[in-house]
Amino acid sequence: MPTRIVILGSTGSIGRSTLDVVRAHPGRFEVVGLSAQSNTALLAVQAHEFNPKFVAVGGSNSAVNTGAFGGATVLQGPQAAAELAAHPCDLVLCAIVGAAGLVPVLNAIDAGNRVALANKEPMVMAGPLIMERARAKDVRVLPVDSEHNAIFQCLEGHSLDEVHRIHLTASGGPFYGKPRESLRGVTPEQAARHPTWDMGAKISVDSATLMNKGLEVIEAMHLFGLPLDRFKVVIHPQSIVHSLVEFVDGGMLAHLGVTDMRLPIQFALTWPERVKSPVARLDLAALAAITFAEPDFSEFPCLSLAFEAARRGGTAPAILNAANEAAVEAFREGRIAFLDIARVVEEVLESAPQGRELDLESVLAADADARRLARAAVETTGVT
Repeated sequence: MPTRIVILGSTGSIGRSTLDVVRAHPGRFEVVGLSAQSNTALLAVQAHEFNPKFVAVGGSNSAVNTGAFGGATVLQGPQAAAELAAHPCDLVLCAIVGAAGLVPVLNAIDAGNRVALANKEPMVMAGPLIMERARAKDVRVLPVDSEHNAIFQCLEGHSLDEVHRIHLTASGGPFYGKPRESLRGVTPEQAARHPTWDMGAKISVDSATLMNKGLEVIEAMHLFGLPLDRFKVVIHPQSIVHSLVEFVDGGMLAHLGVTDMRLPIQFALTWPERVKSPVARLDLAALAAITFAEPDFSEFPCLSLAFEAARRGGTAPAILNAANEAAVEAFREGRIAFLDIARVVEEVLESAPQGRELDLESVLAADADARRLARAAVETTGVT
């Protein structure tokens, strides 16, 4: 029987790569659901190719032509993806950008669907809640992010008692090595030019500030059940080593591979099996160098803010994430400068009310408060 999959965010970078994996393995997967926020034209093309039973269109666009998606049942509105996530299937791959992925992930778990998690924000916002529900429902949450997927593979067959430290690698983004003051005039287009990965605009900006790596540390804490002091970020500009696990005996296991998201996506879709992949092979002899360096937290204040939110716990990571989403959106729209992203996030992290409770209501309330404060901070900051 084919593996029945639902892809949330099918028109984005991860979603398109997931469908590439499906194409490479005809008969192995059945796409039963696809969702998109607004790119209905591409969603319609995908629906005609893969013939899902359901498609979900986010937002409140009443002008959607439901006949454009072949014979699929069309779900519409802000809760459409969350509704689709609860449809019975074997695996829900969540690639919805930002906090919007939280409720769909919880719905998928509550329905007993295995989750392949490609967006880190839900785990940052409510990691303990997600993992508690997953344990209660006996649902496996499989990481798709290249770093977490690498850690997952390195940990297989080992207990957490054997782990000394986990090293998450970071490329450093497009501005690594440049003095911070030289980045005052950085444009959104420049910030989105990731040196080694082809990613969406928001995550590319997060990589430029290194907020992405801070969010990944928080996600990894919850995914793997280890405290903050067992994680370390290391700059690795070549993006060949996707992460490393250091064991108590001093040995390390590293995951190496080409910079192609189809590799971790396929592993999550076919786990616990390994099957032939369409991606290129890594030629070790052709590598000029593999280098590592400590990150300078003063040059990347967003990374420092993420570690601070992780230390505080409770709703602080949800506040961090919401403030960052709002600040990055303002930067991409030209309303604040690149260096102002960290300023806005810091202001919100220090001013937003924070609690220890982590039920869905408190997380969503913290998210809303942080976005309101971030919008106010953006207005008073302006472009500098």
